[in-house]
Amino acid sequence: MKRVTLFCGHYGSGKTNIAVSYALRLRAEGKAVTVADLDIVNPYFRTKDSTAEFEAAGIRLVCSKYANTNLDIPALPEDLYVITDDKATHAVIDVGGDDRGALALGRLTPALLAEDSYEMLMVINRYRPLTPDAASTLEVMREIEAACRIPFTGLVNNSNLGEETTAEDVLASVTYGEEVSALSGLPIRMTAVKADLYPQLAGKIENLLPLTLQKKPI
Repeated sequence: MKRVTLFCGHYGSGKTNIAVSYALRLRAEGKAVTVADLDIVNPYFRTKDSTAEFEAAGIRLVCSKYANTNLDIPALPEDLYVITDDKATHAVIDVGGDDRGALALGRLTPALLAEDSYEMLMVINRYRPLTPDAASTLEVMREIEAACRIPFTGLVNNSNLGEETTAEDVLASVTYGEEVSALSGLPIRMTAVKADLYPQLAGKIENLLPLTLQKKPI
């Protein structure tokens, strides 16, 4: 297993939910885990929303001090370099949406490449307007790679329609995922599904990651 796992994707791809669920799974396996939120644009959902879950599980969170405030300031976390300096922790990084957000990763690129213990995973979703097919998805991937200067190593198929997603919707996206894989030359590392759909899809799709969807704190 690589020490650092980066989740990238276009806005609305669902990478934050995946990063949160993946981090909690690693912690359940007994690993020391740090989650880093490099999304410098203030979105609706972000890893900060899962602070309570992280604290209960013993997961360290690195994020901008302006997260979940009314200030939309593109500021990076002050303790950003703990991601590369603390080799005892498994780092899960939520990279900002598309190529603009990926620019924030640039400060860590030299150290990540030097250590060479990372997975750079592209979160794909066929039900989003800008990534409805393999060709358009590959175009977004190349833009992100150019911005952060780190090549992707795998894919996460997170094709969904939010709360309305059915098992059939997920199964219908399998061919899309395979097409993106063939076009990019990258393996599908996992397919993410809502936790309540997991029993219906287990055994039908390999490497399923059950997701508990985030809820905005009151």
